Amino acid sequence: MARRRLLAVFALAGLGASGVVAADALQIGRTEPLLVPEPERADRILVEKAARRLTLLRGETVLATYPISLGFTPTGHKTREGDGRTPEGTYAIAYRNPRSVAHLSLKVSYPSPADASAAQARGESPGGDIMIHGLMNGFSWAGRLHRMMDWTQGCVGVTNAEMREIYARVDTGTPIEIRP
Repeated sequence: MARRRLLAVFALAGLGASGVVAADALQIGRTEPLLVPEPERADRILVEKAARRLTLLRGETVLATYPISLGFTPTGHKTREGDGRTPEGTYAIAYRNPRSVAHLSLKVSYPSPADASAAQARGESPGGDIMIHGLMNGFSWAGRLHRMMDWTQGCVGVTNAEMREIYARVDTGTPIEIRP
């Protein structure tokens, strides 16, 4: 009898957990964070790959700092599609995506014209879809564990809670500098 109850408890827990994962994957109940008032928004983003750090700045004032994960081959500048590298250089936030496959996302304007020309000269695609984003939908349970390794395809990954904060403080057109 006790064994049946234990099995029933595990079955209900598994069902509940799968429901949470499904709701996360389907973005059920997700809302887009509103932009904070202008004086609280970042006017520049700094990503330091070696330090695994993203910093939101307004003038010389640090608004917030976040630990990050990078592309699965983090060293060096992105040169082609599929290389697993996070680009280096100065770009801008091209758009905000509230229905991203990775919680929320901010599109980085990579490739620049120079990136595209260099890749074309080599006969390669420079790649694209470089984002600052939260965890992949359905994986919010991983939380800070994602920082144990570089796992993106070349993006900058943060937790979903951190992404909500960043998303609310960064508007389209905000410059982003990505350093080695």
